[in-house]
Amino acid sequence: MKSARLTRAALSALLILGGLSTVAAFPASASSAAAVSPSSSDARTGATAGKAASDGLMAAMQKDFGLTRQQAEARIAAEKAAGKLDPKVRGMAGGAFGGSWFDAGSGRLTVGITADAPAATRAAIEKAGADTATVPRSARELDTAKNRIDRLTAPAGVTGWHVEPKAGTVVVDVARADRSSAEVRDFVTKARATGPVTVRTVADRVRTYAAGTVGGDPYYTGNVRCSIGFSVLGGFVTAGHCSQAGPGVTGWDGSFIGNFQGSSFPDNDYAWVNVGSGWWTVPVVLGWGQVSDQLVRGSNVAPVGTSICRSGSTSHWHCGTVLAFNETVNYSQGAVHQMTKTSVCAEPGDSGGSFISGDQAQGVTSGGWGNCSSGGETWFQPINEILGRYGLTLQTA
Repeated sequence: MKSARLTRAALSALLILGGLSTVAAFPASASSAAAVSPSSSDARTGATAGKAASDGLMAAMQKDFGLTRQQAEARIAAEKAAGKLDPKVRGMAGGAFGGSWFDAGSGRLTVGITADAPAATRAAIEKAGADTATVPRSARELDTAKNRIDRLTAPAGVTGWHVEPKAGTVVVDVARADRSSAEVRDFVTKARATGPVTVRTVADRVRTYAAGTVGGDPYYTGNVRCSIGFSVLGGFVTAGHCSQAGPGVTGWDGSFIGNFQGSSFPDNDYAWVNVGSGWWTVPVVLGWGQVSDQLVRGSNVAPVGTSICRSGSTSHWHCGTVLAFNETVNYSQGAVHQMTKTSVCAEPGDSGGSFISGDQAQGVTSGGWGNCSSGGETWFQPINEILGRYGLTLQTA
């Protein structure tokens, strides 16, 4: 933002650059939604360095998960511990590793291992602090099957596919209206030939959540509105379907911010924008006045089963659960790989927005199905992949 703009409105723009990413994206099109005004929330309200999460994040988790404040605090602490433990126990499981997930009921990480794993392996994992469960197949076997499906060309009626470790299968999702089509049936037949596959019917096709220009705290490129993701040194990350590399970006007030420096879509759905012209970045995810703004302190991956929240310029702040890793999502523009699936809702204009678990950045909103009135599912591109691809450094508190 411009340094001369030291008003509340300027602070609002600062916050957006700090951590706002848009949510799932529909094909970029004009939105008829009413203009969204800049957030009046304060950058530091409830997001002090001594807290694991802001008061607003606690309130959102209580609302969306039906928890008391004490239960929300306990869950965030347990999820953080599980996230730190996960890489260690994966290595301990070795070739017997069959996936891992957070169990909200027990508040513990569960590691799936195959039946042929030595008893010593199971004992070591449990001694490290995780529970174990026997799964039908190893993660390597399931990933091999999924990678074979990735090489197929999917029709629009197939919305995506991902590994389900508990069941030991690759789940292929098919839109209800398309399940009887010849193209979908042919794809499913080919997918089943790759390995263990289960077909699931879902409500609708997936779509991206970009939107046409409306007022608010997002960013604009051409006639498309998207949401800012996480601040990185020198800029911010967002969704790749919002623009190709090169075009300029303006802020909510119409002033120039920078340009798309890199972008990939489909195959991936990520991009980054440099920040200049008097704008700057901070490690904050905007709460939009619904919740307090949340500081970003890292990017440890939240396990499956963990709670996760999203901030976007249309539907603002919503929470849900991590459902699956490494899912291939099939948009009309083409397949996008290595996505994370969540139960969080999103709407047009949310594309590129922040997914955060506690104070850990998770990714930028790509797309999904449904809305925030009736519910739905949304996918995000993991933040660490974006940072690695462009050699970026996440800005943290």
